[in-house]
Amino acid sequence: MPIFTAEQLKQLGRDIFKACGASEEEATLVMEALVSANLAGHDSHGVIRISQYVQAIQKGQLIPGAKFEVVRETPSTALVNGNWGFGMVIARKAMELAIEKARAHKISAVGVFNSNHIGRLGDYCLMAAQQDLIGICMVNACGKAQNVAPFGGRAPRLATNPIAIAVPSKGEIPLVLDIATSTVSQGKIRVKVNRKEPVPPGWLIDSEGNPSTDPEVLYKTPPGALLPLGGSVGYKGFGLAFMIEIFSGILTTAGYSREDARRLGNGTFLMVIDVENFVPISIFKDQVADLIRYIKTCPPMPGFEEVLVPGEPEFKETQRRQKEGIFVEEETWKQILTIARELQISVPFQT
Repeated sequence: MPIFTAEQLKQLGRDIFKACGASEEEATLVMEALVSANLAGHDSHGVIRISQYVQAIQKGQLIPGAKFEVVRETPSTALVNGNWGFGMVIARKAMELAIEKARAHKISAVGVFNSNHIGRLGDYCLMAAQQDLIGICMVNACGKAQNVAPFGGRAPRLATNPIAIAVPSKGEIPLVLDIATSTVSQGKIRVKVNRKEPVPPGWLIDSEGNPSTDPEVLYKTPPGALLPLGGSVGYKGFGLAFMIEIFSGILTTAGYSREDARRLGNGTFLMVIDVENFVPISIFKDQVADLIRYIKTCPPMPGFEEVLVPGEPEFKETQRRQKEGIFVEEETWKQILTIARELQISVPFQT
């Protein structure tokens, strides 16, 4: 059972991406994001993605060193062409631009097209929250990666279309909501495949619309589908995903779900709000802290030890994994080692 420190995984990943043509800055940003996801317990967005990104580089679908290009701009908005560079690098620069504009004009919105996978959305929202701003981020898959059935349907039509929101807080727990609008992210199905584990009931249906616990049904022909968030009231998750498709796919010009969607990527829509334009930041943080306090006074129902606020599970898991290490399933580790050998990169630690 391979268990690694965060720094071991970061160093190996940096070496791999630099061997593929990435700069030191690009490789560092990408691996910080991937390992941060592993630490938080979201292995679906962690080092399991290394092989995906390397394959994309080899196919010319991901271009190291691609230009970050602002193609349309006003004082408070911008439309960015990522030119198919690393999604993590593009999204970070786009959020920096959104923060700069919100600082100057109180609220901003930035759209991004021609971008690869940006990873966990919460990372970018937290960039704003750490500067006493509210950050909002949502993405689609440029019309591809149609893995989610609309409510009442049995065939996939949308991607998992996640959304994240982070707000400033005065406690040590980063207050961030980061969710897919499907039952789970597609990456969590990939983790189950690599671990050869079934998925819980309620995540998937097969191509006939029947419930399934076999993660492989998502990749069969014809494919099964993830269900929208909400179970019996899944129209809520579907409705949110539908609107995110419009914001991230149509408004940003990145592409939206249809029969002839051009290529996989992340259409990204970012918003930043300056809290001070509404209420003094000190009062805002005090009231957020009081809200957290009150919510956590709620007595837990059977099977739960306590009520957790958004961002708290990830905070606790990060603390644990920083001490105990990061588990990487055998199949994922095998894929990473195969890439390292192909690139003639030595692995200076043992499993």
